[in-house]
Amino acid sequence: MKNILIVDDEEDIRSLYESEFEIEGYKIYSVSSGSEALDFIENNYDLDLVILDIKMDDMDGLEVLENIRTRTNKVPVILNSAYSTYKNNFTSWLADAYLVKSSNLSELKDKVRELLTV
Repeated sequence: MKNILIVDDEEDIRSLYESEFEIEGYKIYSVSSGSEALDFIENNYDLDLVILDIKMDDMDGLEVLENIRTRTNKVPVILNSAYSTYKNNFTSWLADAYLVKSSNLSELKDKVRELLTV
């Protein structure tokens, strides 16, 4: 079973993703801030993928992504934001994928499957 960490400050998004990806057969962990994400990653070496929001209160997702990449290149990261403008930020290029949030989760699910079967 693959382990996915969802990082998003919106509880409704986290709950939706948790239920949708658990149905797909993944073990889901979720946190609501960048600092929680970094703590989780530091203490969980069996993590297979991170779905990371960008706009969060304590630390934005680009900063979290930079921190993840200084620790490891092994864990794939999907930036998942409501804002397409961050796609042009050089830091976002460190991610394995950049997806704009949508009510249709098929693109996100497809990208997760793709990154976890490589």
